Amino acid sequence: MITEPFTAGNAIIHHVDPRLKIVFAVMLSCAIATVDRFPTLFFGLAAALLLLLLARLDGKAVLKRLAVVFGFMALIWLVIPITYPGPPLFDIGPFQVSRPGVMLCLKITLKSISILSILIALIATTPLPVIGSALHRLGVPGKLVYLLVMTYRYIFVIENEYRRLMRAARIRGFKPGTNIHSYKTFAYLTGMIFIRASARAERVYHAMLCRGFNGRFHTLGPIAPYTNNRAFTILTTGTMVIIIGLEIWNRNSL
Repeated sequence: MITEPFTAGNAIIHHVDPRLKIVFAVMLSCAIATVDRFPTLFFGLAAALLLLLLARLDGKAVLKRLAVVFGFMALIWLVIPITYPGPPLFDIGPFQVSRPGVMLCLKITLKSISILSILIALIATTPLPVIGSALHRLGVPGKLVYLLVMTYRYIFVIENEYRRLMRAARIRGFKPGTNIHSYKTFAYLTGMIFIRASARAERVYHAMLCRGFNGRFHTLGPIAPYTNNRAFTILTTGTMVIIIGLEIWNRNSL
């Protein structure tokens, strides 16, 4: 089953043209990824959190998405501060925690959380077929758009197939473990997933040909009007200007 929990809503962000959301998501992410000063990074984080508030998303669901970044950040905080060269900040047993290493970790953390929050607020609030249509209207090659849409759709199909095979294995008494039997079972299961995915892809392709598919997807419904385009454009453009201005001002002031 395809799950897009953030697409259902009636917040300001949900009534913005998806083309604008894609363009400004890319621009804001690139801007935050390239800045280096802490005042700019904290402002970027505040702007990302503001977008999440405007999208009125469920906090627990957002934290689940951010948990992936938190795990990666924990690994960075464990390694970089004790391996990055520079003057020590303090000692932990035989290890020296360098001040530049801690600063670098903090910058990476701020950037990662800000960028992921922006993508959740602007991209995850739009259904993927609508994103595909918006990308096509922005000039992205059609084959890339179709590949994105079909891949996203069939990831869930493969997941359902995996769950069905695992359920059948458990009914037959299979219990995963660190032994040869378990490894062989998972190898057979992986092979069956690929075989069934290939067979399903062939059936889907023939079904699409029978329905007249000629390499293009056509939108049957009318395009919904977007009422918050102007306010969203002003807000995000102002945010971009402030981010660039803050970065330049902080660099020139040093």
